[in-house]
Amino acid sequence: QLQLVESGGGLVQPGGSLRLSCAASGFTLDYYAIGWFRQAPGKELEGVSCISSGGGSTNYATSVKGRFTISRDNAKNTVYLQMNSLKPEDTAVYYCAAERAHYSDYLPALFSSWGQGTQVTVSS
Repeated sequence: QLQLVESGGGLVQPGGSLRLSCAASGFTLDYYAIGWFRQAPGKELEGVSCISSGGGSTNYATSVKGRFTISRDNAKNTVYLQMNSLKPEDTAVYYCAAERAHYSDYLPALFSSWGQGTQVTVSS
């Protein structure tokens, strides 16, 4: 059974960093595009970043470009989201999602398998 588990969230001060992990079980990530998404209270789910199945293509939302970096370690069956220079507006529940595809688009509707989410709170 395909399962994704996010970890690494927490409370951090503005300007700080966190690294989120998305660990897969029940399948190998090699052939899957992986996206990161977030949802703040009262707001819609938004795409943050995506990495293609081969890792050769990445995309970022304008709001996080230059601050967040997505990467994958297929040997560990894990995808990471390194988040630097965090801002209070980055506060949200962060989800990873997988789809057996080659694209690197971060539209939520393109992904069918989702993790349970991890909370990220940026506050002083």
